Amino acid sequence: MLVAAGIAIGLVLGAALLLVVMQVLGRSSLGEAAARRDELINNAKREADNLRREAEIEAREQAVRVRAEAERDAQERRGQITKLEERVLAKQDELEAKLTELLRREQGLADRETNIKELQVDLKEAKNRELGELERISDLTVNEAKTQLLERAEGGIRHELARRVRHLDEEAQLDARRRARNLVADALQRVAASHAAETTSSVVELPSDDMKGRIIGREGRNIRTLEHLTGVDIIIDDTPQAVVLSSFDGIRREIARLTLGKLIEDGRIQPARIEEMYYQSKAEIEDHIREAGEKAVFEANAGEFHPELVKILGRLHYRTSYGQNVLKHTLEVVHLAGIMAAELDAGVRTAKRAALLHDLGKALTHEIEGSHAQISAEYAKRYGESEAVVHAIAAHHYEIQPQTVEAVLVVAADAISGSRPGARGDTLENYIKRLEALEEIAARKNGVEKVFALQAGREIRVIVKPGEIDDDGAVLLSHEIAREIETELEYPGQIKVTVIRESRATELAK
Repeated sequence: MLVAAGIAIGLVLGAALLLVVMQVLGRSSLGEAAARRDELINNAKREADNLRREAEIEAREQAVRVRAEAERDAQERRGQITKLEERVLAKQDELEAKLTELLRREQGLADRETNIKELQVDLKEAKNRELGELERISDLTVNEAKTQLLERAEGGIRHELARRVRHLDEEAQLDARRRARNLVADALQRVAASHAAETTSSVVELPSDDMKGRIIGREGRNIRTLEHLTGVDIIIDDTPQAVVLSSFDGIRREIARLTLGKLIEDGRIQPARIEEMYYQSKAEIEDHIREAGEKAVFEANAGEFHPELVKILGRLHYRTSYGQNVLKHTLEVVHLAGIMAAELDAGVRTAKRAALLHDLGKALTHEIEGSHAQISAEYAKRYGESEAVVHAIAAHHYEIQPQTVEAVLVVAADAISGSRPGARGDTLENYIKRLEALEEIAARKNGVEKVFALQAGREIRVIVKPGEIDDDGAVLLSHEIAREIETELEYPGQIKVTVIRESRATELAK
C-alpha cells in the first residue's frame, strides 16, 4: 500500500514538472526545453524512487510490528487456553470423585433398605407369634381385648376429662377476675385524674362596693333586666366587692357572668346597655360551646361527628353531675372505654363513639322528656350513628340489657369514672370513710401494731407484734379480719387481708 502511495506521489510530481516544462518551452527554444524536460523527468524519477524505497522500508517495519503484536497476542491466548484446560481438568476430576462417592452412598442405602425389609418381615412374624400366644393365654381374641381396653380407657379418660374441665373452669374464672381487675386498674392509672367539684354559683368581683348600687339601678331596674334576660338569680349581700350569680343552668350562669363583667368594665349600666352586652355574651358562649365540642371530638379521636352532635357536646362543658363536670367525665369515659376495648380486642372506635355520646341527653333533659340515656340514643340514631353505638348508649344505665362487649365496656367505664376516688365530692367522702373503717376493724384486734389500707381500699396489711401472736395466730387473725369486713362493710370487688409477722434478732460483734 505504501509503495503504491509513493508511485502516486511521483506521478503527481511528474505531472507538475511537465506543466512547468511546457510553460518553459513556451518561452524558450525547443532545445533548451527538451534538455530541461529530460532533467526534470530524471529528477522526478529519482524522487519517485526515493519515495518508493522509503515507503517500502516503512511498510516492512510496520509489517514486522504487526507480526510481533500478533505473535504476542497469540502467546497470551495460548496461556489463557492452557489455564482453562487445567481448570476444566481439575473440575472433571472433582466431579468424578463426587460421582464415585454418590455411587458408594447409593449402594449403602440400597443395602440398608434391603436389611430394613428383612427386619420388617421378621418383626411381623414375631408380632404374629406374640399375638397368638397372648390369645392362647388370655382366652381372648384381638378384637375382644381391644374392646375391653377401650372401655377401660374411655372410663378413665372421661373421669380425667371431667376433672380437668372443672380445674380449667376454676382457673378461667380466677384468671378472668384477675385480668378484669388488672384491666380496670391499668385504665384508671392511665386516665383518672382528680377534678375540682363545680358548684351551682359564680362570684363576680367588683372594683368597689359602689358598683353594687349601679348594678341594682334606680328602683331595681338594672338588676331586674339582668335577671330577666339571663334567667339567673343575682345575689347582692354584705360580701365586700363581690356579687354572687346562682343558677343550676351553667350556660345561663356563664352568660350572666360575662355580661356583668362587660358592664362593669364599660361602666355604663342601664337596661339598653345590659341588653346589648347580654346578646354579645350569648354569641361568645355559642362560639365557646362549638369550640368545646370540637375540642372534645378531637381529643376522643373517634372519627367525625354531625355538627349538631358536636354543638350539643359543647354544651356539656357547662353541665355538672354531683359536682363533676359532665364533659370532662365524658372524655374520661371515652379514654377508659378505648383502653379496655383495645385490651380485649373489641371495637375501639365503636366503644369510643358510644362513650362520647352516652351523656348527650344531659344537655337536653330539661327541654325533652325522657331519661338522658334514651335521649342520647335517640339523638345518636337521628344523626346517623350505627346500631352498635346507639345500643351501647341506650344500655349504659341498664334501661335495656347490654348485648355487646362495647356496651358492657361503656357501662363499666361510666361507673369507674363516676365512682373512682376524687371524681365526685360525696364519693370521695365515702371512700375516705371506708378506708378508715377498714383500718379500724383490724386495729381493734389484740396484738396488732400497725394497719395500712392500700390500693384504694382493695388491700389491707396488718403488722402484728411477734411476741404476742405466733404464725398460727397470724393465719387465724387474717380469717377473722376478713370475716368481719364481709359482715360490717359494703364494698365493690374483693379486699385482700395480709397479716405480717416479723421477728428479728440483732447482736453486735465486738
